[in-house]
Amino acid sequence: MFDPQMVIELALLGLIAGLLAGLLGIGGGMLVAPVMTMILEARGLATNVSVKMAIATSMAMIVFTSLSSVRAHHQRGTVRWDIVKALAPGIALGGALASAGVFAVLKGGVLSLVFAVFVGFSATQMLLNRQPKASRQLPGWRGQTAAGTGIGFLSGLVGAGGGFVSVPYLVAHNVPILNAVSTSAALGFPIALFNSLGYIAAGWHNPDLPAPSLGYIWLPGLLVIASCSVLTAPLGAKMAHRLNLVALKRVFAFMLYGLCIHMLLKGLSA
Repeated sequence: MFDPQMVIELALLGLIAGLLAGLLGIGGGMLVAPVMTMILEARGLATNVSVKMAIATSMAMIVFTSLSSVRAHHQRGTVRWDIVKALAPGIALGGALASAGVFAVLKGGVLSLVFAVFVGFSATQMLLNRQPKASRQLPGWRGQTAAGTGIGFLSGLVGAGGGFVSVPYLVAHNVPILNAVSTSAALGFPIALFNSLGYIAAGWHNPDLPAPSLGYIWLPGLLVIASCSVLTAPLGAKMAHRLNLVALKRVFAFMLYGLCIHMLLKGLSA
């Protein structure tokens, strides 16, 4: 199933995903998962398998891409490591419940619908450029464990790094936006790690998965996309200082609506 044309398609996807990640500060899952689903289905893979492999592989990418991001934020001293430590146990629990539990049970069509809702919501937030108002303080360890569980669980269902939940959560709890973004980037690593382990366990004995794969993680896709995305992410970060990001986010939001409709129709047809 792995052919030269597919390598080119995956490389282009990785280059574009890396550029957008550096340019707009978004995770690649919103773009990578639906496009990888198309690539896999074009090679004859069933929807139930292709959707799950695309979501799992896009999450596994974050294990590698988050490391450089965390290092950069840590060097600036903007990561709230106390919050990372408080949320991490819940993230591990929520990730396990999602990736090794609910994700394994749900059909690919249902996951397509969940992903469509997630992309549509994210596109709307991006289009309106909304930011939550700081209205409360961070809760105690029980509250933060519960919050981490929710973040890890939602991320595991859609293959995203959690920034779509963790940044608004932190800002609403009086964490300055710069610290919220940096801390969210640091949270991306445990989110990706624990969910990836769950995807591996969930798909370990599935005979329908194409080789070579590690559970639901498709290794060729992971290798090509991750290696290409790290090439363009720095370029996107440099371009971010010169371009009108508000206008770019609105353009990207409409593109996300298109992907949302695609995944919605895929889920309904399945």
